[in-house]
Amino acid sequence: MGAITLLFISLGLSMDACAVSISNGICYNVHKKQIILSAAAFGFFQSFMPVLGFFIGSVFSDAIASLDHWIALLLLGFLGGKMLIEAIKERRYPEACLTISKNLTPNTLLVQAIATSIDALAVGVGFAVMKVDIISASLSIGIITFVTSIIGSHLGKKFGQMFKQKAEILGGLILVVIGIKIFLEHTI
Repeated sequence: MGAITLLFISLGLSMDACAVSISNGICYNVHKKQIILSAAAFGFFQSFMPVLGFFIGSVFSDAIASLDHWIALLLLGFLGGKMLIEAIKERRYPEACLTISKNLTPNTLLVQAIATSIDALAVGVGFAVMKVDIISASLSIGIITFVTSIIGSHLGKKFGQMFKQKAEILGGLILVVIGIKIFLEHTI
């Protein structure tokens, strides 16, 4: 596989993580350390999943292909829905924001990182069939995802500071839309 093709695959796979990073920047109080950890989590899973998919290979490709969009839809739909509910609670009951964590928790980040990297698992299966150098491919995917996630977090943070509460609703909607997009890409 050529370097340009691998670059475009890496960019394509990183876009969901970038969009979720934008959402996190909008909705959570993310600091420099959290932005780096978040980008590292997205980069790690985007890099690890193709390797896992490569080794699983075509043996389980039908099962993975038939479930990946459902898993992404449920995980991202749940997270986005939760953010929407919290934003609506804050709007109706301003004191409710005292009980809502505005910090990005490790559990939330883990779910996001796994949900956005499911497509990379399927790509890894394809890499096995095409006999791609999995080390170069996974490093490229991970590094590009890391960089786009940092950029996304900063963009979201800037946008979130300008629009505050409405931004949380937008962030929740972004996650739901990403889940629906992944689902539709695999069913249509």
